[in-house]
Amino acid sequence: MLHTIELLGVAFFAMAGGIEAERKGMDLVGIYAVAFVTALGGGTLRDLLLDRHPLFWVKSPEYALWILAASVAAALIRRYRKNPLTDQAVLLPDAFGLGFFTAVGTAVAFGQAVPPFISVLMGVITATFGGVIRDIICNEVPIIFKRGQLYATCSLFAAIAYWACETAGAGAEVAMTVCVLTALILRLIAVRFNIQLPL
Repeated sequence: MLHTIELLGVAFFAMAGGIEAERKGMDLVGIYAVAFVTALGGGTLRDLLLDRHPLFWVKSPEYALWILAASVAAALIRRYRKNPLTDQAVLLPDAFGLGFFTAVGTAVAFGQAVPPFISVLMGVITATFGGVIRDIICNEVPIIFKRGQLYATCSLFAAIAYWACETAGAGAEVAMTVCVLTALILRLIAVRFNIQLPL
């Protein structure tokens, strides 16, 4: 299940990265590069911090192929779509990716028996760091560093939900499902009602 969730996370974040690169007018190479770092950046940092080798995407080359497919799709959208894509086009795939990668990052760290707070941080890092690199490449202030609708906070609460489920003995499958849904629902609610941190 962990591999499946990770694959879904890669697909959705690659889609979000590809759409963002397409909106910036990049060619296929640029779209692939942005989709690649968006989908794999957070997991790469997680694996390096946890000293996991080989890196998850080196061990499973299908991830890079999924990203290529998403990049081609984004390039085709640019070519045949008459109206430019809006911010809303990125919202749903990004929210799903946030949930999937929070679950994967927390589960991987939890499986290595690191302290609970570190497990939660690994979930947040896995879910958000790729987006940081994407925004920097696209000449934007990273979404988690500027005042706006909750993003990293949604990942944080989702990772805590995963830890709570595992600690309560609910099992990894239930924990991952709860984690994904928590991040997704919180992110969509934050966007819908413009919920921000008070500070």
